[in-house]
Amino acid sequence: MLRSVVLHWLLNAAALWAAAWLLPGLEFRGSIVQLLLVAAVFGVVNSLVRPILTVLTCPLIVVTLGLFTLVINALMLMLTGALSERWGLGFAVSGFWPAFFGGLVVGLVSVMLSLFLPGKRGEA
Repeated sequence: MLRSVVLHWLLNAAALWAAAWLLPGLEFRGSIVQLLLVAAVFGVVNSLVRPILTVLTCPLIVVTLGLFTLVINALMLMLTGALSERWGLGFAVSGFWPAFFGGLVVGLVSVMLSLFLPGKRGEA
């Protein structure tokens, strides 16, 4: 289980770096240690805040056939950026649209990278 958590943490770090590298409006200026800390913040935000927002916005999620989850992803990235800036971790998000597209990139990169990792594929 610890191995899975560490791999997921590293995937998030790589995905956040890729999003910051690809998209204007997302910026990372820092060390690898800072990037790992940003990924940890992102993981904690997604673990604690995301479920609450998902429950509170459940009607919107249903009405939009799940597309509102993209807005929730953007909000999680914006919160991560705000906390990272406050704590001097070198990650910044300049607005909603960069966060929206950043959420898409983070999700896609995470999925792509996870395809190359050994996992529980084939297990029931």
